[in-house]
Amino acid sequence: MFNLLETIYVKDKKARHIEYHNRRLNRVREELFGAKDFIELSSLISPPTDDIYRCRVIYNINIVSIEYIPYIYKEINILSFVDSDVDYRYKYEDREELNSLKSKNSDDVIIIRNGLITDTTIANIAFLHQGSWITPNIPLLEGTMRERLINSGLLIERDIKKDEILSFNGIALMNAMVGFKIIKPILID
Repeated sequence: MFNLLETIYVKDKKARHIEYHNRRLNRVREELFGAKDFIELSSLISPPTDDIYRCRVIYNINIVSIEYIPYIYKEINILSFVDSDVDYRYKYEDREELNSLKSKNSDDVIIIRNGLITDTTIANIAFLHQGSWITPNIPLLEGTMRERLINSGLLIERDIKKDEILSFNGIALMNAMVGFKIIKPILID
């Protein structure tokens, strides 16, 4: 049986936006394994200190393990592009296929599928266009932070082509750990 992963930002012993992680974990368990019971992650998360942690919940139909890794932000300064038909609509523990897409010449890659921007290997992506933040209509992974920002009205979904990027006024990465982080990367082809 394969395992999936839920990554949760934990600070001061509190999990940020846990309701989104609960919803995704339980939806995926039902879709992939037919699970009907509801797992409440907040009752299982118990970090050792008040520090900031990347809480990794490994699961399949059941919780396999929970680990707390002290969080250190990794700067993203250079992004390159890669064409791929990788399927990562579920957040699998095994990231070998995603990691194989990374370039030695950049900090991460923007994945292009069928001519459209999807995400990077570590985060959903958004672009500032005429005062609005837009995010790919078909992301690589429907991240919890992305979902929350769409629900709040901060993000608008639409198809984004690679050649549009130069006309945008900003780029942001988002995931459970960084939140919504505006970056100023160098883009290389």
